[in-house]
Amino acid sequence: MRILDGRIVSKERRAKILARATEFRSRFGRSPKLAVVIVGDHLASQVYVRNKIKACQEVGLTSQKVAIPSTVGLSQFKDLMSGLEADEETDGILVQLPLPSHLRELDLGEFLSAAKDADGFTYATLGKVGAGRSRIAPCTPQGIMSILAHYQIAVAGLHCVVVGRSLIVGKPMSWLLTDASATVTLCHSRTKDLRSFTRQADLVVVAAGQQGFLGREDFRQGSVVIDVGMHGSGEGKGVCGDVRFAELAGWVEAATPVPGGVGPMTITTLLENTLLLAEARQAISSTAEVPKEPR
Repeated sequence: MRILDGRIVSKERRAKILARATEFRSRFGRSPKLAVVIVGDHLASQVYVRNKIKACQEVGLTSQKVAIPSTVGLSQFKDLMSGLEADEETDGILVQLPLPSHLRELDLGEFLSAAKDADGFTYATLGKVGAGRSRIAPCTPQGIMSILAHYQIAVAGLHCVVVGRSLIVGKPMSWLLTDASATVTLCHSRTKDLRSFTRQADLVVVAAGQQGFLGREDFRQGSVVIDVGMHGSGEGKGVCGDVRFAELAGWVEAATPVPGGVGPMTITTLLENTLLLAEARQAISSTAEVPKEPR
């Protein structure tokens, strides 16, 4: 079984991001900038934000941590977000989830603009992804496509099954695979006899959100398995995924491990998205040609 190591792919692509960010700074006198918004003191969110800030520094991007107290009112939060939207030096905005309950009535997918949507979550961005006309895509699905490309797994003509239909992973994953000329089946919690679909697939992307949800018997021999899940093992042994990875050896052709598979490429794609947004915004303001996308 081939291990599809996202850390290797991430390292290679981050080197390219650094080169392009350096070129961007040379041409325009500033570095691409990502604003990371965090509300409250949610421990896991603090860790995620710290990792994203560090990643920006490593590839020559400027980052801004916007820490907002959990007591912030909805109208004040909207004003803060609008200020970031209007800031000419900010190219990408990421709002770290979850938000406090009193802010969740704000539909970020509709409120934020696509021009600074580093996460690829706005409805305007998703609509373009679905139409095959977007420069960026949600980070996890696009990261998976980068892993497949790195390991020369051509999806054209393959039957691909995506388990999970969220707007963050499942649906955009199915669109990207379709654009790559795969035949795609999108499964979810209401799918009857899920195994009958996954066992037919050449490639399965599992984003079910359930620890150890699928194992060896759920996949066709010689298939490719991409595990999007990330869960605490509960046994003091770190994290594990939606797939029982240890069962796959000697059965599937290739699979992503957890950790070290899809996760590293999610953050790397966030960096790529920020760079692409910066290039697009600068091209509009300066009429310069937008450099070719690093896909």
